[in-house]
Amino acid sequence: MTEPEPLRVLIADDEPLAAERLQLLLARAEGAQLVGTASDGDSAINLTEALHPDLLLLDIAMPGRDGIAVARALASQCPSPAVVFVTAFDQFAVAAFEVEAVDYLMKPVDPNRLQRALDRTRAYLQQRRTGQQPGQVSQWLEEFWASDLSGLVRIASRDVDRVSAERDYMRLHVGRRSWLIHHSMAALEEGLDPELFVRLHRSAIVRKDFISGFSRNPSGRWIARLSDGTEQPVGRLYSDRVRAIAGR
Repeated sequence: MTEPEPLRVLIADDEPLAAERLQLLLARAEGAQLVGTASDGDSAINLTEALHPDLLLLDIAMPGRDGIAVARALASQCPSPAVVFVTAFDQFAVAAFEVEAVDYLMKPVDPNRLQRALDRTRAYLQQRRTGQQPGQVSQWLEEFWASDLSGLVRIASRDVDRVSAERDYMRLHVGRRSWLIHHSMAALEEGLDPELFVRLHRSAIVRKDFISGFSRNPSGRWIARLSDGTEQPVGRLYSDRVRAIAGR
């Protein structure tokens, strides 16, 4: 069986040490070939137009155009490169997936996590070549990165039981643990798969299979009973979601 051609990768990062680390990781990864590096947004665009890489490993905070602006500018290319964001900040995840990024890596990049991003990119490009809808690969938020005492932890979206708002932050509840992330409730509602999650209150999103039932309180308001034994009041503006889940 013929080995697939390696992915031609361009790195765009204004931090020399971060770019060098990515180069070393790529050299050890399977199925990747570095074709160039850029240190700012404009250079990333110019080099992409000249070198036509398959994949752009793109920092977000850069001089001039940031990574989100670069991704938007390159989207008009035909074919456009796949984009994987590599950043030290988790609050840009929603914006990254809005520009159809294939993946979102947190610094310092884990070698296994980079390999997964390369494999995901190859699948994305294959889907695009065969006429399938590549947006399905990253249409919904698949994971979050949150800070804890040990550094950063990856949380798969499908593992989140519910999300609650705490001022400018959202708390992800997973079993008995929880983490704060810097997102808005509206952005999470748009980014999470509606087949899996439902917004029940202006300050709460719940995974549908985490709901064990519904009841009404004395004033007629719906209350969602959750699998961990807790209850979530349903906002009046969201009562239609109850009927939709219950098939009524």
